[in-house]
Amino acid sequence: MSDPQVTVSGTAPSAAVARLLPGDPRLSFDGIAGWDRSDGAGLPLPLRMPVDRLDTAMSPILCRLARTTAGVRFAVRTDASELELEAELEADPGGSPLDVRVDGVLAHRWTGGPGRHRMAFPLPGTDGGPAEVEVWLPHLSVTRIGAVTLRGHRHLLAARRTGRRLLVHGSSLTHCVFAAGPSETWPALVAAERGWRLRNLGFAGESYLDQAVARTIRDTPADLITLELGINAYIGGAFTARSWGPAVCGFLETIRDGHPHTPVVVLTPLSSPERERAVNSAGLTLETARSLTAEAVRVLQRLGDRALSLVDGLTVAPVADARRLYADGLHPTAEGEHVLADRIGAELARIPQASEAGPGADEGDAAADMNDPSAGPG
Repeated sequence: MSDPQVTVSGTAPSAAVARLLPGDPRLSFDGIAGWDRSDGAGLPLPLRMPVDRLDTAMSPILCRLARTTAGVRFAVRTDASELELEAELEADPGGSPLDVRVDGVLAHRWTGGPGRHRMAFPLPGTDGGPAEVEVWLPHLSVTRIGAVTLRGHRHLLAARRTGRRLLVHGSSLTHCVFAAGPSETWPALVAAERGWRLRNLGFAGESYLDQAVARTIRDTPADLITLELGINAYIGGAFTARSWGPAVCGFLETIRDGHPHTPVVVLTPLSSPERERAVNSAGLTLETARSLTAEAVRVLQRLGDRALSLVDGLTVAPVADARRLYADGLHPTAEGEHVLADRIGAELARIPQASEAGPGADEGDAAADMNDPSAGPG
């Protein structure tokens, strides 16, 4: 097999140089559960969920999507004049870009094809102190990471990772297939606006209440959980009127086993005009699927779940707004992502915080493991 293609761009003056590997805590990786180094000759892959039990979903598509790097990013505080990144991308038909943000402002957006790349990005540098430089990996691609090299710096520090931990799960509407870039998906925009930390578990076309996903959410520290449910199950005809509601209840109760007090928000299907009253192969319309999802939430609320909330997808994306919001009658455009961020963000901002610290390991230990590729796939 031939060596992967390497591309190089950008220049920087000779000065201090620091070459950081993915395990370096100064890179402050976030949005990940661990690392995959099963390809011994390749670069380490940041994982947004553990993959050791994914075979239980019996879906090769979900197994691949779980390895895409939606919501995965790293950040440093530095006054460097250049950042260089080694990365290897698998084939991605959408051409998902990579974003570099400096103090929250988009500074660079890079798009490349499959292969190994070396990208160099000039940074503004600062006279008054370090800036936060954050790199968002392509959200639709499987992206392996090599060395991160910084040049021309006096300061090189780990980024501060504070704020409410927001975990989102859903379909392509949460994976955000038409977003302009990984830092402009609605979950990323909501988190950035409020200073929250994002974990994105959106899987385009593969949100089917899989127990492997429920257990991952159960075991992941979070302060607020948002679940966009129903559209994939409706399109795929995967559940009947008899089975969908109980499956939603079971999914939520599995999550509750690890998050007894964490606020959980269920977002019912957004509008899709051509599907609202179209009967699928399991005998459901989208209207019915939405109603059953809402009723499942109300059942658990009646049984005492006071930290469970419901957001009607029609209030976020009404049928009347579909033409303005969607690229294809279902998926939001790049501009639509910003509209959804405003509307969903407003709903989430009203959810009270819980005192629960979150399940699993101590957060400091978890962060150390996530930034260490030798820790394995999680």
